[in-house]
Amino acid sequence: MFNIVREEIEWAGRKLVLETGKVARQADGAVMVTYGGTTVLCTVAAQKKAKPDIDFFPLTVHYQEKTFATGKIPGGFLRREGKPADSEALKSRLIDRPIRPLFPSNFHNEVQIICTVLAYDFENDTDITALIGASAALALAGVPFAGPVGAARIGYINNELVLNPIREAMKDSSLDLVVAGTKEGVLMVESEAKELPESVMLSALELGHAAFQPVIKMIEKLAKSAGKPQWETPKPWPEEVEISKKVTKIAEKTLRKAYGIKIKQDRYIAIDAAKEAVNEGLADYVQSHPKLVENAFKKLQSDILRGDILTDAKRLDGRKLDEVRQIVAEVGILPRAHGSALFTRGETQALVVATLGTGKDEQMIDALEGEYKERFLLHYNFPPYSVGETGRMSGVGRREIGHGKLAWRAINPLLPTKEQFPYTIRVVSEITESNGSSSMATVCGTSLALMDAGAPMSKSIAGIAMGLIKEGKKYAVLSDILGDEDHLGDMDFKVAGTVDGITALQMDIKITSITHPIMEEALTQAKQGRLHILGEMSKAIEYSRSQLSDYAPKMTSFKINPNKIREVIGSGGKVIREICETTGAKVDIEDDGQVTVAGITQESMDAAVKMIQAIALDPEIGAIYEGKVVKTTDFGAFVNFMGRDGLVHISELAQSRVNKTEDVVKVGDVVQVKVLGLDDRGKIKLSMKAVNQG
Repeated sequence: MFNIVREEIEWAGRKLVLETGKVARQADGAVMVTYGGTTVLCTVAAQKKAKPDIDFFPLTVHYQEKTFATGKIPGGFLRREGKPADSEALKSRLIDRPIRPLFPSNFHNEVQIICTVLAYDFENDTDITALIGASAALALAGVPFAGPVGAARIGYINNELVLNPIREAMKDSSLDLVVAGTKEGVLMVESEAKELPESVMLSALELGHAAFQPVIKMIEKLAKSAGKPQWETPKPWPEEVEISKKVTKIAEKTLRKAYGIKIKQDRYIAIDAAKEAVNEGLADYVQSHPKLVENAFKKLQSDILRGDILTDAKRLDGRKLDEVRQIVAEVGILPRAHGSALFTRGETQALVVATLGTGKDEQMIDALEGEYKERFLLHYNFPPYSVGETGRMSGVGRREIGHGKLAWRAINPLLPTKEQFPYTIRVVSEITESNGSSSMATVCGTSLALMDAGAPMSKSIAGIAMGLIKEGKKYAVLSDILGDEDHLGDMDFKVAGTVDGITALQMDIKITSITHPIMEEALTQAKQGRLHILGEMSKAIEYSRSQLSDYAPKMTSFKINPNKIREVIGSGGKVIREICETTGAKVDIEDDGQVTVAGITQESMDAAVKMIQAIALDPEIGAIYEGKVVKTTDFGAFVNFMGRDGLVHISELAQSRVNKTEDVVKVGDVVQVKVLGLDDRGKIKLSMKAVNQG
């Protein structure tokens, strides 16, 4: 019944297994991938006819996690998986990015890839497994795909590069790098690093590329045994060459003049005018072959921009290849924000705001690995007005999630620990203008806003986007690329870090691959640009502020004996509720006895700390405390201090002889008492006469 084909290799100490022919047999390609104890089902379905009237490749990638993969039932009212989590959207993008460039530019058939996590062993990551499975499923489907693609994760543990470390080992790694590519070279990189030098990052890329070559061979072997017949690559239209010549004749001079305009909006107006002239001059072709006219115009744009750069090193705005646009960095621009910054680089601008909260503001993440709390949140927004357009204001898309996560990775390695800075931190980046690399503007703005907020950042962090124009063996690496240079170029290479090293690196290649020398040159040029940007940022703020904003909550953190937690909370939460209501402060207590207290004012925070310590700390013999008389008897007075009662014997009430307790104190009096010790029954003995009551 089943024609099962299976390939297996030993890879980084674990078995990697590809199996097809048993599950999802109606898909064009389906592969069950198992790495260690992690299993992902990857399927490909492709429409046999091209989508009409589109000029792009309609590829969609859906990575989805099923909670049964770890033996859990989903939370929530419905008890089923719902909207994809941010982590699923990020992994969908991770799979999409190295695959998309390997399809022909004129292939417009809809292709859908679905990767479903069926089992997770808490050791072997699902993203690498899913990417390999998607590549294998495409190889089986017969679609015009110039793969296969391989992928690997590289860690840096004890100053050594490690291939595919298990999840537990990654806790000690100063690098988390995912690299994907073909036999020829690297196509995609995603990484977070702890200020590693360019040389280590390059070595990691080399190791990753070499390490996934056996995986590519394995996929090729599987496709040879079980692959479907190859589709024919779409042929060019006969009219394509003729239309291209006519478009060039009508628009070349106008477009060259337009690309000499440095202001983006004015340039776009001139480009639109050239396009309108083409549509009028080729009205018959626009009616019969609208896509061909559109594509010919885009090709002319690309040829002009790329040719000017490669031939004359001439960029749209007149800059040198390694020159960064003018930078203006400002902080403290919003009066009530806890920290704020406006970072402007050319025609790209990010308004970044930092807000400090308490432990109650941490985000609860329900992942396959289990629930955990995230105290650093970075949200990126890209409104339509930032590029001078109108558009739908709907929910956050994959692009916004991806750009925000890239900036998060760049900042996270230098974020102060919870012990150093007990606040929950939320950063929001509003992109108010965009013409190239708003994600790197977000990195710079976030660093500035956190310093303005008083978060103890040891160093500033900056980011820069690099581009590439390559024709044959001739190429040019561009620093701080514009939107057009990104759109019509061959590479988007984003590098973030400090003066001492890289904290995040992301690379997407639009051609089949790039070589090691090009990557090395891009990293070196990126470092020069990064250092320049850091210098400009230091003009606004060089070190984190020593004082928090008056509007930020005041917070402190300390430890108590875990055995005292029950007393601080009280029956049904009565005691801690009373502390919060009395002082107006917020109190968080962890199971290990870590207490975090936040108040709107310093006074409310101090009052709550004092009340908690009064309950949790044991009285020190010989120490003096303030207390309140709660009961009087013939033999003395009971005084409540630090949440407990002690007895002041009548002989310890005053220096002179006391005949009646009420002659010295009454219920409700606030007095100073000294701890003398414990009696035979463990009761606290106090003295008033040993303390000056004045």
